[in-house]
Amino acid sequence: MSSFVAGRFRLEDVYDQLNCGLVMLDRDLNILLWNAWMARHSRVPASAAINADFAALFAGQVTPALLRALDNTLSYGLPSLLSSALHRSPLPLYPHHPGGQGEGAQRMAQSVVLTPIDNPDGQRLCLMQVTDASNSVKREKMLLSHSEVLKRQVGTDGLTGIPNRRYFDENYTRALQRVQEEGGTLSLFMIDVDYFKQYNDLYGHGGGDRVLKRVAETLRTHLQRPDDVLARYGGEEFILLVRNLQPQQAAELGEALRQAVYQLAEPHDKSLVERRLTISVGVCTRELQDDNDGRQLLEAADAALYRAKLGGRNKVVSIT
Repeated sequence: MSSFVAGRFRLEDVYDQLNCGLVMLDRDLNILLWNAWMARHSRVPASAAINADFAALFAGQVTPALLRALDNTLSYGLPSLLSSALHRSPLPLYPHHPGGQGEGAQRMAQSVVLTPIDNPDGQRLCLMQVTDASNSVKREKMLLSHSEVLKRQVGTDGLTGIPNRRYFDENYTRALQRVQEEGGTLSLFMIDVDYFKQYNDLYGHGGGDRVLKRVAETLRTHLQRPDDVLARYGGEEFILLVRNLQPQQAAELGEALRQAVYQLAEPHDKSLVERRLTISVGVCTRELQDDNDGRQLLEAADAALYRAKLGGRNKVVSIT
């Protein structure tokens, strides 16, 4: 096909300069137009494509979704869009660079638009426009990656690097649902650094920040399972959630946490317990039946922590 417009330019020259693929098909899927972009990315020259059967040309490599869309456009005059989000690579097209179409080469991400066109003879044709969506896909992946980073940041305590209260609350809700569905127990540990205000007064806020980081890292080393959740719950307060422990096991874990912080031997000359940093731990372990049990578990663990403080601090109080 060759045509001049007003003796000034050929339509083929315009088609071949476009940075997208243009394909015209008749009702039998015979190819009437195949521009240079299509030839370049399919490695099928126009001389081999024109008048060839579109589906047969690609030997079964066209996705069924595109073939169905073509049938709807040619049979019913329905325009169609196959976006790269839902139909990543409908055609066997590849980036135009050396080695870009060898064995195992990855198809180009594509966006395909199908437009019905009725010619003067009354025969319906289909104009297919194909664009390279690789950059859009890369941007989507980058935005998704940034979104995941922001999500982690939103759920992370800026000082200690462990999860924050917001993250804990979301996971606590999921843990409650899981225990109600699957059975088992939940153990909740409320952990408080003893006489932390006095520590800050003596060593300054920089010293307080440093010791909170060290306590958080020490507590984190005692996480045993992927679904254990340790979070900073308040200023000097931490919270730990562990599934499927027996009450005695929970009490032993609480004691291990207390001992681990004690063994840090961080000086605390204003402590009324000892001349080193200590923690108090309240533990509650229960089977849960409904959401109210989850609220009561929190209240019980907090009450256990209060008893540990009343009992002299540097203690573990475990209740059921």
